[in-house]
Amino acid sequence: MWSRRQLAAQAAAAGGLALAALQAQAQAPAPGSTLERVRRNQVLRVAALPGEAPYFNKDILTGTWTGMCVAMSDDIAGLLDAKIEYLESTYGNSVLDLQADKIDLAFALNPTPKRALVIDFTPPFYLHGFGMVGRKGFTPSEWGELDKPEVRIAVETGATSEIATRRFAGHATITGYKMRDDCVLAVQSGRADCWTTAANLGLTAVKKNPALGEFRVLRKPRVQLPVCIGTRMEPDKKWRDFLSAWIAYNRGIQQIREWLHAGLAINGVMPGDIPADVEL
Repeated sequence: MWSRRQLAAQAAAAGGLALAALQAQAQAPAPGSTLERVRRNQVLRVAALPGEAPYFNKDILTGTWTGMCVAMSDDIAGLLDAKIEYLESTYGNSVLDLQADKIDLAFALNPTPKRALVIDFTPPFYLHGFGMVGRKGFTPSEWGELDKPEVRIAVETGATSEIATRRFAGHATITGYKMRDDCVLAVQSGRADCWTTAANLGLTAVKKNPALGEFRVLRKPRVQLPVCIGTRMEPDKKWRDFLSAWIAYNRGIQQIREWLHAGLAINGVMPGDIPADVEL
């Protein structure tokens, strides 16, 4: 028969093993978590957004993807020894794709409160500044200059820029268009004095369409929204935390800025084309 001392020692040893097992379990990704699955399968599933330069560009002939977020995906996948699988999507659908476990991350999302109810977000990898692309000779620099009934503004229906425009230039004559290209055509044809949009989109449009005027940052107020990576909402936060640390590091060494400039350059926008007051 065992003595009380032997029983106590056995119980202590068992307790120590149990504690060690719990600590190991806490440190390792939970079974089925995104980080664990990416490492195990060596596949990173990414939502790709056709036509959304400078984030994504797809060569129609070869099917090859390029752009800022493609370079970011390559870097993340390289750290995890994973290959990338792209799923063509849209900003709105990529949120649904995360919920349905079709992708592991979604780039270039604004972390709206409504979206934050259903998916997680990293800290921003940069701030999205807003401005306007004007017709030739139309060069306002403040929202107040647009906030007049005689000013005709084209907006992309449902975009964040439409919300900002209706808030800060609500007295203008605002026309919503389903497609971004329709906004550009409205300005080119003279049906609109300007199109309010994000800096990277406006700079790209001006470079590709010589018939347009200038891109100008709008101030008073300066509207900037965070651009983040979206992840699936799950109990184990190691995937989101890994991506957050990755963003902090690459922002600190200015690598994300370099990727953004390279993405803009695909459509001919060079660093010298970016106005000094545009903060990318």
